[in-house]
Amino acid sequence: MTVYTNAVAFKADSKLIDFINAKLAKLEQLFDRIIDARVVLKLENTGQVKDKVAEVRINLPGQILIAKDAKKTFEASIDAIIDSLKRQIRRYKTKLQAKRK
Repeated sequence: MTVYTNAVAFKADSKLIDFINAKLAKLEQLFDRIIDARVVLKLENTGQVKDKVAEVRINLPGQILIAKDAKKTFEASIDAIIDSLKRQIRRYKTKLQAKRK
């Protein structure tokens, strides 16, 4: 799986990119036909707190899964997104298996 990371209005350090790649690589254990993943990282200034917004789009054969979350850190956002994507992948696999029967 190819992971494309885009940081909007700031420079993401290599430690954060490695963290994202490691987390997304775990999704391949769940479903091995993932084509690619596109990650967008943004800083959102809402009031006094600056939230870190992460959005992940995963391309599967015939389907695009999208998850977005905002937390205090990008790591927390990515963890929440991975949980959401795991549920979406399980649902996608269930639908594929139902079509085959």
